Amino acid sequence: MKVRVEISGIDTSSLPTISHEESMELIKKAQNGDKKAEELFLTANMRLVLSIVQRFYGKKQASDDLFQVGCVGLIKAMKNFNTDYNLRFSTYAVPMIIGEIRRFLRDSSALRVSRSIRDTAYKALTVRRELEAKEDREVTHEEIASAMDLPVSTVTYALDAISDPVSLYDPVYHDGEETVMVMDQIADEKYDAERRTENIAMKEAMSKLPERERSIILLRFYEGKTQMEVSEEIGISQAQVSRLEKSAIKQLNKLIS
Repeated sequence: MKVRVEISGIDTSSLPTISHEESMELIKKAQNGDKKAEELFLTANMRLVLSIVQRFYGKKQASDDLFQVGCVGLIKAMKNFNTDYNLRFSTYAVPMIIGEIRRFLRDSSALRVSRSIRDTAYKALTVRRELEAKEDREVTHEEIASAMDLPVSTVTYALDAISDPVSLYDPVYHDGEETVMVMDQIADEKYDAERRTENIAMKEAMSKLPERERSIILLRFYEGKTQMEVSEEIGISQAQVSRLEKSAIKQLNKLIS
């Protein structure tokens, strides 16, 4: 049953639904110049953009403007997505769409962050990724500042200026059975699923989960399967998968905190 929601003049119940396999085929065709495949794929993924736009309600910009900007991110994601990787499109597209919207809001804001502060922040983010890849742990602002030969206060201020506080467990996209959380988006080229499972804190927390809950988390958030696919694989109902998943996430949150 489709839920009818209207946003930016679009009735979500009228949008087509396509499977993961169909998405991969449409992306390949679109990247090879098939305009019909591109139009169908983008239309089917409008719900993804609309879902993300809802996170930014309350901003001064109209939802129509944010929707148009989000569509730019969707198109970029479609053009750059590599179908050879075993990755769901939404996992790749969500941060690109959010990035486009955040840039639009930042650039159109009356209270703009200066270019020098943004440059410092982006350099600090790059240094942080490099240090964390090398150390296999979270690094402090002091370590980042030392590597950049800058005062800690400068690095802290720059990073705070471009960041909005969020929880790792905040949903950034939800559509029926599929949910993508902030924790699913924390990655770079060197930080893939295998590295995440090797992370000491997460590995220890995962080991304390009951076997079935651990399996659900691995299938859902490391292999990118839907709740329905998980239910078929482990032999329980989708509703049970949903309940156990929520319980496991709460347990992980407590253990990691």
